Amino acid sequence: MIRPSYKKSLYLSGGVVVIFVVLLLGFHAREQATTLQTLRAQFLHPPDDARPGVYWYFMDGSLSKEGMTADLESMKQEGIGSVLFLEVNVGVPRGKVDFLSEEWKTLFAHAVHECERLGIEMTLGVGPGWTGSGGPWVTPAQSMQHLVSSSMEVDGSAKKPIILPVPLPKRPFFGEDVFTPELKKQWRDFYEDVAVLAFPAPAAYTLADVDEKALYYRAPYTSQAGVKQYLSSPATYPMLPAGVAIDTRQIIDLTGKMAADGTLSWTPPPGKWLVMRFGRRNNGSATRPAPLPGLGFECDKFDTTALHEHLQAFTGALLQKIGARSKSTRGGLTMLHMDSWEMGAQNWSDRFRAEFQKRRGYDPLLYYPVYAGKVVGSLEVSERFLWDLRQTSQELIVENHAKHLKHYSHRHGLGLSIEPYDMNPTADLELGAVADVPMCEFWSPGGYNAAFSCLQAASLAHVNGQAVVAAEAFTAVDGWRQHPASMKNQGDWAFAAGINKYYYHTFQHQPLAETLKPGMTMGPYGVQWNRNQTWWPLADAYHTYVARCQHMLRQGRTVADILYLTPENAPHVFRAPASALSGDAFMPDRKGYNFDACSPGQLYSAVVKDHQVIFPGGASYRVLVLPAWETMTPALLQKIKALVEAGATVVGTPPRRAPGLSGYPQCDATVRSLAVELWGATTIPATQTERRYGNGKIVWGGNVHAETDNLYPRYDVTARIVDAMGIPEDFNAGDAVRYTHRTSEAWDIYFVSNRTDKRVQTDAVFRTDSGVPSLWDPVTGKTYDLPEYTRKEHQTLVPVQFEPYQSYFIVFDKRSTTRVSKGKNFPTVTAVTTLSGPWHVSFDTVWGGPGAVQFDRLVDWTQRPEKGVKYYSGLAVYTKTFDLPVNTKWNKDPKLFLNLGEVHVMARVRLNGKEVGTVWTTPWKVDISDVVRNGRNTLAIDVVNLWPNRLIGDEQLPDDGIQHDQWPAWLVNKTNRTSGRYTFSTFRHYSKDDPLFTSGLLGPVTVEQNHF
Repeated sequence: MIRPSYKKSLYLSGGVVVIFVVLLLGFHAREQATTLQTLRAQFLHPPDDARPGVYWYFMDGSLSKEGMTADLESMKQEGIGSVLFLEVNVGVPRGKVDFLSEEWKTLFAHAVHECERLGIEMTLGVGPGWTGSGGPWVTPAQSMQHLVSSSMEVDGSAKKPIILPVPLPKRPFFGEDVFTPELKKQWRDFYEDVAVLAFPAPAAYTLADVDEKALYYRAPYTSQAGVKQYLSSPATYPMLPAGVAIDTRQIIDLTGKMAADGTLSWTPPPGKWLVMRFGRRNNGSATRPAPLPGLGFECDKFDTTALHEHLQAFTGALLQKIGARSKSTRGGLTMLHMDSWEMGAQNWSDRFRAEFQKRRGYDPLLYYPVYAGKVVGSLEVSERFLWDLRQTSQELIVENHAKHLKHYSHRHGLGLSIEPYDMNPTADLELGAVADVPMCEFWSPGGYNAAFSCLQAASLAHVNGQAVVAAEAFTAVDGWRQHPASMKNQGDWAFAAGINKYYYHTFQHQPLAETLKPGMTMGPYGVQWNRNQTWWPLADAYHTYVARCQHMLRQGRTVADILYLTPENAPHVFRAPASALSGDAFMPDRKGYNFDACSPGQLYSAVVKDHQVIFPGGASYRVLVLPAWETMTPALLQKIKALVEAGATVVGTPPRRAPGLSGYPQCDATVRSLAVELWGATTIPATQTERRYGNGKIVWGGNVHAETDNLYPRYDVTARIVDAMGIPEDFNAGDAVRYTHRTSEAWDIYFVSNRTDKRVQTDAVFRTDSGVPSLWDPVTGKTYDLPEYTRKEHQTLVPVQFEPYQSYFIVFDKRSTTRVSKGKNFPTVTAVTTLSGPWHVSFDTVWGGPGAVQFDRLVDWTQRPEKGVKYYSGLAVYTKTFDLPVNTKWNKDPKLFLNLGEVHVMARVRLNGKEVGTVWTTPWKVDISDVVRNGRNTLAIDVVNLWPNRLIGDEQLPDDGIQHDQWPAWLVNKTNRTSGRYTFSTFRHYSKDDPLFTSGLLGPVTVEQNHF
């Protein structure tokens, strides 16, 4: 999770066992087709593993056994199926239970066992805070490290003693205030010498952006302006002035000639020499924003020993405490989690030199000056070394950190989820490919735009054949503004983007008394998805909608035609061509030809069948699109050549050289030779050209390269190439409707969603010409056949219509060819009666309401004269009796519906003493056919609004909340409040002059009849 700074406590963020884990978590796509009969039953009553999850945050020391149980029982009751457990320190006074104390571990074990009892799955972050893996048990020697240096210019003729200064540490990216005094001392004191080098003093010159290229800093990509998506790898470099470059033949290794105090036992030859002292230091990364007892260094991400020591101190202690997991339940601890990177980069470790030499094939010693911005050999040679440095860092992080963590998880019967983005010194897709469950993050409108991470996570799962794509969902600086209806459009965008497992950010643990509401928050963050929400007792209806969608979107495999290959580059963030997306940048929707991206590491597992690029997990693609990147290793180019020879269609330009110094300069000649063999030439043709090679072809030249879009040809160019292959768009229903498509041998499932606040009626064209279509409504769970459709070559046209922001599934049963009876796809709606006249409305006096009030007409609560209504937050009950018109007749078809019109923000309807449904989105109506009477009918509607109105009302009264990071005295001493306030929260989102939120049932309330 990436967040801005807030006060001093907030920082810029957040064999058998393996088979068991895979089966338990359902990682691999369900290619074996579920029968539609079974799927319909699961759609109506979705399985528990399809239920959404929450980030279950605990604030530094504020834990309660009773609160944990109440939290979890409320989750189970309202349809939450999983939790992600993290403890942080974000703007709340410290509690009494120290992190990782014996009492804390006992409470954690209680939470795990309660999850087991309730069938709720728990995921545990792999360290305190949300950033990574570390803590006070991590020694400086096993922490993330940098290679630092000092330099001294000496004159060979001076004959003076040479005492080299100790290199200073680099400034921590988040500043020194992330440390406690003890940690700051350790950070300053830790230093070990690595090498001493001397060479003739070069002319003044510093490599551009060397701090980023040498992995001293990697700023957050989403929340800091100007952060590069990637570092370029050009094929040519300018010549530098004479005297700038250091000749490696003149570098003298003096490592063994320096005493501990820096005195150098060496007499320099005549002339001016530069002597550099290199050493290792902690890089300044600490656990953030950890509970105070959990504050410590991040462990070394290059070293399995360091990671193992950390895991023993943290997860190992907890696993020992909770004991063996019960085999009779699906709940309890099932996953470990690596949240968004947010801990910067490292470029050194105790064994880094040896690992570099093993992986790159040469000794990096003579190139250490490049870390400091010096040019060694030439500008090209230095930049190639930096590429090798970053590539080695990536390999060590992937292999020695992420994969080691995954193996550890599997040994304990757990899975591993990873959010592979933000400050990540690797390519996001290379790191994320390790995960059992790839994760991403998206913020509510007005927050950071991390939509790119969602496209990355979906690509990872699709390419790897994994069923679940998880998301830290709806992250916000919210103030209780959000509710299911306000989140509907963005949630449906996430489904269409490929996400099928929400973890709402955030369910804040509530350890305070039940009367203290809204209660504990994570500072300003989160959509407050917890049991103290006003609408929480009505939330199951929405959670069931989400569970239905998530279950459907895990079936079969996704359909995508275009595969974008990312370059061999670290760091690298995949950004799809903007031209391949529609809508706004915050919620970008795919166009008619869907796409995924893969990393070079993933591509090596691909094969070609029937001219499609296919991965072991089942994902297949019509074209492979190369990035507009000038360098490529011979190994990757050889793989691409093999794919084309086997029948693949590849779109892109030939590379010109290899990156890095491994095998240099012969590697360049190899790349040129392979490029000429595959493309036939290296000069780009003026017009678009197809070159046949083996059973496949290369498409390049002309418009393919005339204008690139985020490194790739524009979408329309690639789309025309796919269309020319006889493959129409997968879906088209105009600009108002988004989609995603999953398929199996038995069916095609399309999720379609109106992304506008207007009613939409259009013809939708689906790329399938087999199977009878049906509509599956995830709001109600009902399914019915669509009799109106027409076929054309490879496509089916279906007339569709949507209410504002409405969504549903169109399912094609490939095993059924019998056309359904004649009729309409959507009913005609006629009004039966409008419920006019007065309503009796009851407001809870505990929250300042006036009790029973008569409304002569339906009106916004904030427009009422009573302060107890104007500032009311919570549930109010509307009651009324009505008679149907005497000529009204109905049975199962046509049906009668109660339409509530306009509701702020949710409502539950009871008619004649029976509950008939909860409404939270358009259309705001419920089926009353089985309950309504010809005579007198008694109607009760529970309507709930949001917390802000009561909070704003309380701001008119004296402040008795948290002051100067201290709990209020009345709370500590358990005495009565005297302010007159009804609410209590640990963060103030509103002032007394803020506008109130529209609330209540505004109607008109009508009875309607549907005619097909």
